[in-house]
Amino acid sequence: MSDTHTLSGELTETGHRLDVRVYFEDTDFSGVVYHARYLHFLERGRTDYLRLHGIGHRELMAGTFGEPMAFAVRRMEIEFLRPARIDDVLRVETRTTLLGGARVVLDQRILRGEEVLVEAKVKVAVISPEGKPRRMPAAVAERLGGPGGEEATA
Repeated sequence: MSDTHTLSGELTETGHRLDVRVYFEDTDFSGVVYHARYLHFLERGRTDYLRLHGIGHRELMAGTFGEPMAFAVRRMEIEFLRPARIDDVLRVETRTTLLGGARVVLDQRILRGEEVLVEAKVKVAVISPEGKPRRMPAAVAERLGGPGGEEATA
């Protein structure tokens, strides 16, 4: 681990990295991670990715970037390739692959060492507190790699 490693993981050249340990509560009776727990790991990765870009959920809802807003998962494609087991240390990687209008598409992976265990493509919608779609504020888009940023945009 580097000196920049924190509880929220770290930003990398390609996105974000978060290490998580598999605990007993994450597993089924055989010590293998229960499939729904991977959703928790992926959510933590997305949340900390935003946090380290200076985009907290509280700030979004408070209207810090303009009108109050939130992100909501609209679609998720997950491929479970290999199982994780109790006490494994996993790395959750997150990167923006598409950014535009009222949506963000993120690619996420969960790895054990260099072995890819899970791959996910997550489409996230920008919504108002009432649940209606809205355009992403420019300040948020820039932090996630929009105009002037580093990530892919569309």
